[in-house]
Amino acid sequence: MSGTSGKGKPDKKGKKGEAGEKGENLVLTGFSFTGKSVIGQRVAERLGWELFDIDEEIARAAGKPIPQIFADDGEEHFRRLEREVLERACQGRHTVIVTGGGAIVNPLNRELLSRSGVVICLEARPETIHQRLLSSQQSSATVVRPLLAVPDPLSRITHLKASRQAFYATADLAVHTDQLTHDQVVEEVISAFEGRGNKAKRGSSHGSAEPFVVTTPSESYPVFVGWNILQDLGQRMRQVGLGGGATIISDEQVFSHHGALASESLLEAGFNIESFTVPPGETTKTIDIAERIFDWLVTRLTERGHAIVALGGGMVGDLAGFVAATFLRGLPLVQVPTSLIAMADSSIGGKVGVNHPQAKNLIGAFYQPRLVLADVSTLGTLPQRETVSGWAEVIKHGLALDADFVELLEANSERLTGLEAVATTAAIRRSAQIKAAVVSEDEKERQRRMVLNYGHTIAHGLEAATDYQRFLHGEAVAIGMAGAARLSQRLGLISSDVVERQDRLLQGFGLPTSCSGVDRDGVLKAMTLDKKIRQREIRWVLLEAIGRSVFRSDVPQRDVAEVLKELVLD
Repeated sequence: MSGTSGKGKPDKKGKKGEAGEKGENLVLTGFSFTGKSVIGQRVAERLGWELFDIDEEIARAAGKPIPQIFADDGEEHFRRLEREVLERACQGRHTVIVTGGGAIVNPLNRELLSRSGVVICLEARPETIHQRLLSSQQSSATVVRPLLAVPDPLSRITHLKASRQAFYATADLAVHTDQLTHDQVVEEVISAFEGRGNKAKRGSSHGSAEPFVVTTPSESYPVFVGWNILQDLGQRMRQVGLGGGATIISDEQVFSHHGALASESLLEAGFNIESFTVPPGETTKTIDIAERIFDWLVTRLTERGHAIVALGGGMVGDLAGFVAATFLRGLPLVQVPTSLIAMADSSIGGKVGVNHPQAKNLIGAFYQPRLVLADVSTLGTLPQRETVSGWAEVIKHGLALDADFVELLEANSERLTGLEAVATTAAIRRSAQIKAAVVSEDEKERQRRMVLNYGHTIAHGLEAATDYQRFLHGEAVAIGMAGAARLSQRLGLISSDVVERQDRLLQGFGLPTSCSGVDRDGVLKAMTLDKKIRQREIRWVLLEAIGRSVFRSDVPQRDVAEVLKELVLD
């Protein structure tokens, strides 16, 4: 175990991939008073392009200013007008499109703008926005602006901007305007836009990473899944409002492969970085190791606002997330998963924690990250067994929730097990979106989210009964899903054909559906400590069909024992 401070730039590693196709427009987004309208006009003049200011077009079409539209017709009417005008704007080519401050919150708008061209967010601190707002009001005889029509406008700006930050962070690029003149911002925008365009023409830009946003009651955050995007880490962290200090927590093997590139990205974005590495493996995920990290953070005089960057697989994400959730009552957390199981599942949803000697993940919290960035190319440095294990959670999402996804996995198993870039990135992104949709409905596993535990009751029993040293998590989950399907059949929920289809899918990805040499009594004992126990009964996630699951607490113990005999061979 070790901790280090980043004082210089490490050797850069990794190579760049190819860019996704985009339209030929330049889109400016950002909060009010970041200068979008003025900058948009000047950029359009410099490029010799058409300017399309969305708010101006809405006001012109409605025949009245935006505040009056809100007052007379309501926000819902305004958003419909906004969508219509956006669609018209995005049909053009070589157009500078200036959006309103809230347009990007709508996922349909984000998708439309992303396809239309390069999206650049103009950023500014709430204090800067407040000062600009006051200056604007003093120089104008117009009505009081809505942001000022409250007792504490700075607090309102801070709160509203924070609620939108995850959506602003989905932009391709960001320009921080606080200390810049309008002319300087124009130069930054054009430089960023042309630089991205030139890279795309040379085929040397970053891999496509069209983001999506996870929204829960406690947090909204962007998720980026792409190829060769680790070098974007620092920029993306800045876009979600992070800055200053950052500590990378990683395991020794992962850091040796990816620590240099992650560190350089953070340094280039202006972060002061430090790192703490731990031994790889599930046995590291303990309260003792967490306490050692706490001690180290104390010696580094870590303050609130200092980000924790979890660089690694599920173990690192859980451990670093637990540290972030508890140290100083909460530090900003950034998940940078480097294993398949972490990319597709564990990095999303905010479950963090450490193991107890008698059961897995008994000590933990729900603590959402500020950002998830999954560079699928990092899977190439994993041992094959680790990669195979990761497919279990991907398959789980399809079996429990999405029959169409199961068909996609069945049809593309060779491309996926071979880690073909486009297919693998698409599959992981879809798996992560399935997980995100469930988390958005049920952040703290009160009901709906428990569907994600398909296969996990038996899996956690197998892991605990073997002291977390025999199975990789995905291997245990695959065996657990084999058991859950057999229990589903015994209860008359599915036919033997469904069980056999699931087995073929798991085995096609190289995953086990049985094991030997494990103490069945030990598995049963560990299962009674599972977090899904309710009133001393296990709440099972079972299948009604491929892609459709159900909760059952009436599974006879004799059926569980019989299924374990089928799974755990002598």
